Amino acid sequence: MDIGKEILFFFSALGAFNGLLLGIFLLFFTKKKYLANNFLGGMLLASSVRIAKSVCLYFDGGLPKIYLQVGLSACFFIGPFLYYFVRSAVTPLEKTPKSWIWTLVGLAVLTLVVGIALPYSEYPVLWNKVIARMIYVQWFGFLLASGILIRDLLRKLFRRSYIMKPAETWISMIFLGNVLIFLLYFSSLINAPFASYISGSIAFSLILYLMITLVIYKKKTDELFLLFPDKPVAKKLSENDAEIWLGKLEKVMAEKAVYKNPDLKLHDLSREIQVSGHQLSALLNDRLGKNFTTYINEWRIAEACKMIATEQHLTLEAIGYEVGFNSKSTFFAAFKKVKGATPSSFQQTINQPIADQPKY
Repeated sequence: MDIGKEILFFFSALGAFNGLLLGIFLLFFTKKKYLANNFLGGMLLASSVRIAKSVCLYFDGGLPKIYLQVGLSACFFIGPFLYYFVRSAVTPLEKTPKSWIWTLVGLAVLTLVVGIALPYSEYPVLWNKVIARMIYVQWFGFLLASGILIRDLLRKLFRRSYIMKPAETWISMIFLGNVLIFLLYFSSLINAPFASYISGSIAFSLILYLMITLVIYKKKTDELFLLFPDKPVAKKLSENDAEIWLGKLEKVMAEKAVYKNPDLKLHDLSREIQVSGHQLSALLNDRLGKNFTTYINEWRIAEACKMIATEQHLTLEAIGYEVGFNSKSTFFAAFKKVKGATPSSFQQTINQPIADQPKY
């Protein structure tokens, strides 16, 4: 290998390696777990595996067939991860839609079944002439869907008067970079005159180095790829819907007594009535004038009052734990805030004549 090829190999291989590192970082080490970061990380991992295979094959024609199979199989996931990245970056989402999960699971199962039943080592012609083309058609389909999704964003690239936001620039660059890599690999697949098998790897490395440089410069990787980084926008419930959801909420609280769960979170309760966490928070604030903590504590204190009156063999601390508080101090503080008296003061009124009892 001459010095030119050695430099080319080092540049391309380092790009694949750095792509793996960046993908792992986005998946596991960002402070805020945004879906867009996860899907971009998945796309980088799949792309890096594909690039690594191309680099090794270009500089070592005797590469074991299993590496060729793994590299081609990785292409099956680049398109879906790109599309899901774009969708989750431009549209606020709280969690991954089940249809996306099942699509990825289905692709993984299909890849395993085909890889085991028709290994590349035994069916190289089938892989090169049929399966590879099917993979690229699928990749192109997701590229097309992604382009349609951000078509307005791409038009802004050609408006001189429009100043693009950082996230818009990033999303456009990642999409167009993916298009370039696809075209270079596809042209190599169909033996286009201008095609070079290593060109896709070089393009990936150049784009990746640009990404890494800008990430280091911006020093803000968590929200870098989001058009809406703060939080998803909750769809406002109509008057009728609000009444319906309040009824469901009251029913869940009364029948399931979910407030007794000391680790109950806003999203846990929102799942019980099948609305988003932001919609539930808005429902409590707009319709009841209270936040989630106050609402739950009122249910807990109401239940505690019943138990103080009927379960006199239990200590106040035990009652506090029973209704969902994590500590005695938290129970006493919440009780006084809601009822205007401590639990012990309230307990003392239970045995007093009705005329002598204070009104809480």
